[in-house]
Amino acid sequence: MKHSVGIGEYRVVRPPAVLVSLGLGSCVGVALYDPERKIGGLAHVMLPSSNGTEKITNPGKYADQAIKLMLEEMIKRGASKSRIVAKIAGGATMFKNSKNSIGERNVESVREILKKEGIKIVGEDTGKNYGRSVEFDTETGLLHVRSFKYGETVL
Repeated sequence: MKHSVGIGEYRVVRPPAVLVSLGLGSCVGVALYDPERKIGGLAHVMLPSSNGTEKITNPGKYADQAIKLMLEEMIKRGASKSRIVAKIAGGATMFKNSKNSIGERNVESVREILKKEGIKIVGEDTGKNYGRSVEFDTETGLLHVRSFKYGETVL
């Protein structure tokens, strides 16, 4: 069964389920997975951090909040943090001459947060100047990354 993960959303599921997020430009898709329990989550993060945000009404929008909440939910469902791995995609620089773009900052933030949490990144398709869409299969742990320009990559 396919489940959509929209901009600024996250979702945690068990198989058989495929999590789909379309239109990752500067946003980053963060897939977390416990391969033993086959518990997976996907976030479509828009911004690197919620720091300075007074009232957080949509935590999935921020890398720091989305990753934290996905980890908590996965552990509640029986995942072990020591087994969880990550795959990330997106974070493109969508406009020429954009120095330190939001996409680059999103990717840096996701990497830092995952490192701090002790989560290893085992697959990555980030940066460059084109958008992507992702499908995360929680049965296999495979992240299918598609772009109009470059076709499909499987992480």
